[in-house]
Amino acid sequence: MPNATPTVANASSLAADKRADAPQRRSLAKLGLDVRTQAALEEAATGVPLIGGNRISLLFDGPKTMGAMMAAIAAATDHVHLETYIFDQDELGQRFADLLVAKQKQGVSIRILYDAVGTLGTPQEFFERMRQAGIALVAFNPVNPGARLGKWRLNNRDHRKILIVDGKIAFTGGVNISASYAKSSLFRSGHKADADVGWRDTHIRIEGPAVAALQWTFLESWALQDGAVFSTARLFPPLPAVGDKIVRVLATRPGGDHEIYKAYALALQTAEKSIHLTAAYFVPDAQTMESLVAAARRGVDVKLILPGVSDSSVVFYAGQRHFRELLAAGVKIFQLNVAVLHAKTAVIDGNWSTVGSSNIDVRSFLHNSELNVVILGDAFGQEMERAFTEDLRNAKEVTLADWDARPVSNRLREWAANLVGYWL
Repeated sequence: MPNATPTVANASSLAADKRADAPQRRSLAKLGLDVRTQAALEEAATGVPLIGGNRISLLFDGPKTMGAMMAAIAAATDHVHLETYIFDQDELGQRFADLLVAKQKQGVSIRILYDAVGTLGTPQEFFERMRQAGIALVAFNPVNPGARLGKWRLNNRDHRKILIVDGKIAFTGGVNISASYAKSSLFRSGHKADADVGWRDTHIRIEGPAVAALQWTFLESWALQDGAVFSTARLFPPLPAVGDKIVRVLATRPGGDHEIYKAYALALQTAEKSIHLTAAYFVPDAQTMESLVAAARRGVDVKLILPGVSDSSVVFYAGQRHFRELLAAGVKIFQLNVAVLHAKTAVIDGNWSTVGSSNIDVRSFLHNSELNVVILGDAFGQEMERAFTEDLRNAKEVTLADWDARPVSNRLREWAANLVGYWL
């Protein structure tokens, strides 16, 4: 059994792994005993300390996220760091690029790390325009093996979505830089037409000491991709406590310690009351399946919101391969049909929440660079529960009887998709 009191770091102690100061200890003391025990177990599993004193704003859907991110960039005075999987050359992408170019011309240092596969459909001229304006750009694991001789890893992708402004404000979650994600999901906009379905996603805005952890994550990725060396003198300004949220920033990469997977596994295994999981791409491994089934059988309220429509039919059917076992165990499954679900969130027992880029699949846990933030406490948990409840109102429950009556054609698609499930 680990120390029952988890470490709570602040901005100045993130690299030193020191015990929390008095204000941080008082903040931790507000958490219930069970939450503190869970936090200590999670630290033992992941090796990552908690960070206290933060303000976390839940950003429900793309338009709210894009508006908040662009407002923060517009107010930047020193630097903007962007790490993204997709950066499209569409109306939203152009607006985003125009703003970044304008800030670069004002003397703000802009650095962008974009995934080469995620931006495969984006013309290089789009990035070259920003480069010509003085913005520093790095393509993560280029498709061309000659671009990174001896370091080429095509299967390893950067799926993170991180924005850091002046070292004081950070954003992360599931939203990419694309007009697809900028549209409100249809039930949010009030539009119910079948055409041009919107996207449902979740992001968070972070202020406080935890911003430094995201900054370190960006800088590490930049260095590993041989990004140009630059001064870090002003990248870590003082970050006093600005709120009461205690978080754990989990940044994973291939060959690492699988911290996001471990945190999920522990949270599922120790859940006592509820597991409310929203997953855009749901292709669970055997242990995750066992944890969900076991939780439902011991009386935990397990509800999954999964896609009813998807941008990836193979992943869609691969995940459905597991529905019968889950339903038979008492897991309740709901499919969101009025929007393309892209959110990757969970709230467990109402006091353990996570928002991030990681899907519930092998690709995210083993092959991608991902980032999730775990937020502890009832207050943020209630916000997450309200968002989950809103999604439930616009989702259709899948019953065991309905599932057993599905067409043979669907069963064949599930079987075929499951053959390649590991690589999705």
